[in-house]
Amino acid sequence: MATEKEIYVRRLFSKIARRYDLMNTLLSFNLDKYWRRVAVEETKLKKGDLALDVCCGTGMLTLGLAEAVYPDGQVVGLDFCQEMLEVAKVNLDRSPYGRIVKLVQGNAVALPFEDNTFDCATIAFALRNVPDIEKTLREMQRVVKPGGRIISLELAKPSGFFFKQLYYLYFNHLVPLIGRLAVGDKDPYSYLPRSLKNFPHQEELLKLFTKIGLKEAYFSELTGGVVAVHVGVKR
Repeated sequence: MATEKEIYVRRLFSKIARRYDLMNTLLSFNLDKYWRRVAVEETKLKKGDLALDVCCGTGMLTLGLAEAVYPDGQVVGLDFCQEMLEVAKVNLDRSPYGRIVKLVQGNAVALPFEDNTFDCATIAFALRNVPDIEKTLREMQRVVKPGGRIISLELAKPSGFFFKQLYYLYFNHLVPLIGRLAVGDKDPYSYLPRSLKNFPHQEELLKLFTKIGLKEAYFSELTGGVVAVHVGVKR
């Protein structure tokens, strides 16, 4: 049975699916593309590999993974929101790499795949939204082959004092305002700062990577700590 959070998040993303990519680009000042490129580089994928993108949304990171494994590899993009998958399908159809991507509707805390299937598993800007962070990471670890990588690209919490003050002014006040004006609904982009407030600091998330048994775990902060990429390797 879906949790209250799952029901809320699914409804929220179904509302904004068709404007999701545009809003990401607008609110990140077009830095979202750079952040995803860094995440793809951290996967260390090779041509012919098999990758999984958990909570793939509109498929933008999924396509980055597909480019990395093209032409003989394959990527599976999984999301629980049908409206987001419909937009992902349109994005795949527009890309030369889309033909090697398979979209699956499913749940991050109960991945419908066999153990040791993929060469890597990624999750981008979605770990804040799952009902159980540790369970999601354990599921990603389960379906990745030994030696494969688990990557999380996620909003983070900047540490520099002045930059942090400026960032939270923008994130907590201007983002909800811009979101409300753009999509005509205050809820989706008011949820964004709330979701980060309750999300672990990047140091705590690193400890969780280690706790579940991932080796060589580390993280990199991007854009002054606005975003972090966490990496762990399955033993």
